[in-house]
Amino acid sequence: MSPDVPSIPRFAYPADNLRDIAQDMLDYAGRRGATAASAEVSEGFGQGVTVRQGEVETIEYNRDKGLGITAYIGQRRGHASTSDFSRQAVRDTVDAALSIARYTAEDDCAGLPDAGLLARDWPDLDLYHPWDLPVDAAIDLARECERSALKRDKRISNSEGATVNVHETQFVLANSLGFAGGYATSRHSLSCAVIAGRDDAMERDYWYSVARDARDILRADEVGRIAAELRGLPFVAGPAASPGPTPGPV
Repeated sequence: MSPDVPSIPRFAYPADNLRDIAQDMLDYAGRRGATAASAEVSEGFGQGVTVRQGEVETIEYNRDKGLGITAYIGQRRGHASTSDFSRQAVRDTVDAALSIARYTAEDDCAGLPDAGLLARDWPDLDLYHPWDLPVDAAIDLARECERSALKRDKRISNSEGATVNVHETQFVLANSLGFAGGYATSRHSLSCAVIAGRDDAMERDYWYSVARDARDILRADEVGRIAAELRGLPFVAGPAASPGPTPGPV
């Protein structure tokens, strides 16, 4: 089964909104007495499905967001963060960072980078590839992966499951020197772990494939096959078999 990968972003906030929040923090910090400040705002989305012995074991969703402000008063530094994007929470977070800065010792190394060292232009590294994967399709992928591993040898009789993960995130970083930048990234994966046994002896191995673009993940049956053919399969193949070196994960 090949994953279907339409380009459908799932962020709750447009990137411009994250920039506005970051700039609002910097402006407020300046009005409250900060001599310099840097701010970061981010959000992310995740989905994970695990199948074990053909049955759905877990379905997990997560949606995270957060912001942080580092405020400087001379060479005194304070930092505070929150997951609340409301205007009052943003103000309270900046005030907390400034309060910390006022009570910390001066640090000769504290401060923003030299303005001349800040990037103003950067290439698009093609890091973000959304994967609009319905839960039913994720379950099918995991089942196919696990089934491929279990059928390789009848003595591979147990499984720790196959898991499909989808993760997307974006962030904006800005500071009082006029820098503002950020980007979105994605990280998707498919994994499988199985257990082989003979008499009272057992051996476990696994494989996984990770990619920013789901189209670059190994096919589900391939991930399952490799998981089965690592140290577990030679172990159960016969008395003369000896395990070879385990290759690194994809």
